[in-house]
Amino acid sequence: MISTTFLKKYPVTLVVLLAVAAGCRKDDAAANNTGNSSTTSAIDETAYTSGTPEGSTETGYNEDDLVENATFSSVVEINFGAAVTVTNPLSAAGVTVEQSGSDVTVTSTAKEVEYILSGTTTDGSLKIYSDNKFRLTLNGVSVTNNDGPAINIQSSKRAFIVLADNTTNTLTDGSAYTVSVNGEDMKATFFSEGQLIFSGEGSLSVKGNYKHGICSDDYVRIRNGNIQVTGAVSDGIHANDAFIADGGSVTITAGSDGIDVEEGFVIINDGTFTLNTADDGIVASYEEADESITPYVTINGGIINIKTTEGEGIESKSVLTINDGDITLQTLDDGLNASDAIYINGGTVYAYATGNDAIDSNGIITITGGKVIAIGARQPEAGFDCDARTFKITGGLVIGTGGATSSPTASVSTMYSLIMGGGNANQIIHIEDAEGNEIVTFLSPTTYSTMLFASSKLQANTAYNIYTGGSVSSGSEWQGLYTSGTYTKGSSAASFTTSNKVTQLGGSISRN
Repeated sequence: MISTTFLKKYPVTLVVLLAVAAGCRKDDAAANNTGNSSTTSAIDETAYTSGTPEGSTETGYNEDDLVENATFSSVVEINFGAAVTVTNPLSAAGVTVEQSGSDVTVTSTAKEVEYILSGTTTDGSLKIYSDNKFRLTLNGVSVTNNDGPAINIQSSKRAFIVLADNTTNTLTDGSAYTVSVNGEDMKATFFSEGQLIFSGEGSLSVKGNYKHGICSDDYVRIRNGNIQVTGAVSDGIHANDAFIADGGSVTITAGSDGIDVEEGFVIINDGTFTLNTADDGIVASYEEADESITPYVTINGGIINIKTTEGEGIESKSVLTINDGDITLQTLDDGLNASDAIYINGGTVYAYATGNDAIDSNGIITITGGKVIAIGARQPEAGFDCDARTFKITGGLVIGTGGATSSPTASVSTMYSLIMGGGNANQIIHIEDAEGNEIVTFLSPTTYSTMLFASSKLQANTAYNIYTGGSVSSGSEWQGLYTSGTYTKGSSAASFTTSNKVTQLGGSISRN
């Protein structure tokens, strides 16, 4: 029996909560039980209200990173084969090319030089020392180095890496490196002391047998091209200062992180990313706890798919902002994690964490737009967790399931939200208003004890009915959220009226 105290604490028009709070024990087969309706409701997705965006708007634009803004008036060609063939018109003008077997070392004091690399070697390498920025065109080259990096750039200047159109390029390093010259750093198949800026319409495949696949002790920028790290012992792409992407396609399989920035930021403006990692998919952190550096992650667009076996999906040691993009995260640890704040202003975010919170901020969470589905693990893990700090919702569509949830902060949220008890895996939860207009229809992928729902479709002082089970015909869906079709009702579970910004019908609220 539901107590009078409970009814006073959670005011609802009609409370039939046993099925919801106790895991929705009624199944779809109970279609003829009392309270069930066989009527249908049309599912018609409409635009959701957006609030004022918050967080970072950084794009990382830098005209100096555009290869088309630079001039390269001289060309040095290096072709690997049974013997290395070098064409060097600058031998008397500041560029020397030395060979030891198939290991090639370039030393340059010249400006405006392009190096074109082609051919195949199964035991060779390219090392570049340069006093000036340069262009390195990979024109159908395959380099395997059994005792070090395949390409080793010992220059702090910009290296414009151009993947020649319609070419396939392959780089592989050894599982052990020989002692470096004068203590030079070299910790990846493709390593650079300076900026690495990738462009071109060709492809690059990298295998990291020693440590990282691609690494810069400055920053890595990808403008376009098809880049694959087919396997890395440690990180797929590792940078000291930043990672920026404006387009292209990046596929990474890594034993540690997919994209790791030690002491700086990550900005993704566009591109397609498929990351399969043991540790974090994308992370910006403090490797040396340097408080003068503020790491952050800003996603302005693109398609991002991340799967981890141990780590988090996307992590920032300060602020994480999502302004747009299509993001899918399947993780053991948190899907999204930030130390200070998470802002979601648009796009689509699906975070499914099997062992922790789906979306976890050690500071605040603000959602102003987009579609966000957060599937957390069982109690005490949550769909949304901000340690009882400010959780503001001013736009978008929000669904969170798990063992608990942080409660939206009523004083700053402009959208109405509902917290309710649990449901079963592969069971529909459907909410509609008293006139039968659909508010949400969602099929959960997992059993949960708490659900959070917020949407601009929830209006003030309005009565709503909740159904569980049932079916959808002629429907389309995104991650269990039905966006079209016709819903045939299952079992009536509860009714409520939005008399407050946050209505609670059971479930657990995270307090810390």
